[in-house]
Amino acid sequence: MIRGSFEYALGEEFINQLFEQYAVRQYTRNLLFSDVVDVMAGVVCQVYPSVGAGFQKEKHRFSVSRQAFYDKLNCTELGVSRQLVRQTALRLEPVMRRLQTQTGFPSLLPGYRVRILDGNHLSASEHRIGELRDIAAGPLPGQALVVLDPDLRLILDTFPCEDAHTSERRLLTDVLDTQREKEVWIGDRHFCTSLFLLQTDANDAYFIVRQHKTNVPWKPVGERRKVGRTDSGMVYQQRVRINDAFGTTLEVRRITIRLDEPTEDGDTEIHILTNLPNRVSAKAIAHAYRGRWRLEAAFGELATCLNCEISSLGYPPAALFAFCVGLVAYNILSLLRVSLAAAHGRESIDTISAYYVADEIRGMTRGLEVAVPDRDWQRAFGSLTPTRMANTLLRLAKSVRLECFKKHPRGPKKPTPKRTKYKERTHVSTARILAESRGKCVA
Repeated sequence: MIRGSFEYALGEEFINQLFEQYAVRQYTRNLLFSDVVDVMAGVVCQVYPSVGAGFQKEKHRFSVSRQAFYDKLNCTELGVSRQLVRQTALRLEPVMRRLQTQTGFPSLLPGYRVRILDGNHLSASEHRIGELRDIAAGPLPGQALVVLDPDLRLILDTFPCEDAHTSERRLLTDVLDTQREKEVWIGDRHFCTSLFLLQTDANDAYFIVRQHKTNVPWKPVGERRKVGRTDSGMVYQQRVRINDAFGTTLEVRRITIRLDEPTEDGDTEIHILTNLPNRVSAKAIAHAYRGRWRLEAAFGELATCLNCEISSLGYPPAALFAFCVGLVAYNILSLLRVSLAAAHGRESIDTISAYYVADEIRGMTRGLEVAVPDRDWQRAFGSLTPTRMANTLLRLAKSVRLECFKKHPRGPKKPTPKRTKYKERTHVSTARILAESRGKCVA
């Protein structure tokens, strides 16, 4: 299912056409962009331990040197990386919609198209680049804003940036250009700026954004009143007026959740600003804001189950390209999950472990490459319609043994006890310690 989905989403002809359409400076001579994507997909899915190992394994496909391959990788344009995510998501969207008709998943905010926005900073790279050799600090190769559709469970867009120290708010102007009428954009307090809120409203879109303490000036218009309770605490709302430095004003609702338990930062209340109409209840808005965790969970899976932050890639274009390939891989994992939910019941989607799925990919892909030629994958999946692709995945999903991919959630972490014994020694015998605690002797 995974291999066929990769073939469907990242078909050779489709990927090369995408490169020709969106590349500005780069061009194709002897190395196809689809070959670079294939190698990087293998590294991201941990089929290959490194980019160099992936190139070595696929060397028979290339007529260029290793250095030429790295040169093209290190110069990958951000626009091409972004469009790789956008266009593959558009290819997967009708397949996902077809499968979700079999599952009946509830919408995060019924009647609205929801977009969750959050940022991700790539981890520090190794000091392989000459200019980084004598730098003690960790070199950060970039960052990206990511947009998730929580109902489709697909990452729809990303806004990569090479400068890791650029404020995420400076990237919001690009986000505003993509907003569509009646969309609902959910974001944390980092995105609570007058520009983002007022321009979102001017775009005839809606926002659900946690209020920043100082960024957006506001004044109360009405009294705060209690409207009910959620799982996390009591909910209040009031009308307020926000404005920017140019005198533009907007009347919105300020929803307050008085938490039963404080956040990790010690906050006992969370304030949310929204311009959604009054027919959408404050409790529904509070519930939708909690849906932000879905994108944070996606970042967690990208970091732990996929290798999308490759420490050996120090050049920002290459590192961000790998991250974007990781976003595509996450979308394909989401497609797999929904396929299994359609075949085995929607409750199964919460029991499937991305770790075990990724481990299956690592273990089986090399064998499939030997057993099944690429042309057979292209013939079987490359030209399928969305409906036929969905039906094929559903048929295959019915044969999957879910117990092989079941999560095993751990209980709450126990506090680490203070280590006060044998501080004067460099090591102890574990067998003797266990024997003493059980009243036994070591032979």
